[in-house]
Amino acid sequence: MPRIQIELPENFAFTTEIPLYLSHMNYAGHLDNAALLSVVSEARARFFQSLGYSELDVEGLGIVIADAALQYKSEAFHGEVMVVRMTTSDFGSKGCDLLWSMREKASQREVARGKTGIVFFDYAARKVAAVPDHFRLRVTAPSL
Repeated sequence: MPRIQIELPENFAFTTEIPLYLSHMNYAGHLDNAALLSVVSEARARFFQSLGYSELDVEGLGIVIADAALQYKSEAFHGEVMVVRMTTSDFGSKGCDLLWSMREKASQREVARGKTGIVFFDYAARKVAAVPDHFRLRVTAPSL
């Protein structure tokens, strides 16, 4: 089976730092695979917050995770600080991808990279909705 390969852009719209806690570690003493996704979820929430949104209110719509893919590049350990960068790509009518990269702050060692597919969701109507035009314009503008 071929391995997942994720190509990253040179520039990212958003960067945040997240320290790794003991609860992020697995029995082998390094970052647990499920905890990696929770760190990325925290970064995603911060990304939306930086734009003045929440994951439940992006121009009146929420988001739903449609899919996720990731590549591990190295181990990460308790106490290390992860620098997570995130940006949007591959817009469709109902959603887009969030590309992300995670590096250890002190060494700049790449820990993981990935993409999370999101779709916009109207929770009142309980159905998928179109990408809000204002959101698309904000995150694809050159000044972001």
